[in-house]
Amino acid sequence: MKEDFLIAGFGGQGVMFVGQLLAYAANDAGLQATWIPSYGPEMRGGTAHCSVAVSDRAIGSPIARHPSVVIAFNGPSFDKYEPILAPGGVLVSNASLISASSQRTDIRKLDIPATAMASAIGDTRITNLVMLGAALTACPVIPLEVLRRTLEAHIPERRRGLLPANLEAIRQGEDFARSQIMA
Repeated sequence: MKEDFLIAGFGGQGVMFVGQLLAYAANDAGLQATWIPSYGPEMRGGTAHCSVAVSDRAIGSPIARHPSVVIAFNGPSFDKYEPILAPGGVLVSNASLISASSQRTDIRKLDIPATAMASAIGDTRITNLVMLGAALTACPVIPLEVLRRTLEAHIPERRRGLLPANLEAIRQGEDFARSQIMA
């Protein structure tokens, strides 16, 4: 098994944090993982992104031309990365910020109003965990219980007060994805 995740959004949306969290959770689940952040001109308002490879064996190359999962936090990320998603892959898009819908018939699509859900929980900064909870429900490469424990172990001290909201964000992302998958 090998899954390649591409996570993209605007700088400040927590793209790098959830990518790194995903890699840590993979390691905590006994899997191999690589995390490659992309810094550069993206920091000036374009899309920031990272790649995470998760595998049950050694990872030969951490770069995937056609990721199996794309998590798009905003419109520019959707436009840029939806076309390169591998056939049969999973596209998780933040319907709160993305008005477009994929016309592809060879992928699984999960349009989740993540920013609105995070706002209802109490903080739009946890949109990233809503998205990750949904993505790992649609592509269950890592048990969500492992993700929760990893989050508790790796959340920065200055953000420790957000832990209950982050855990709730993961749960709501999971619940939303389950309702869509079962529909």
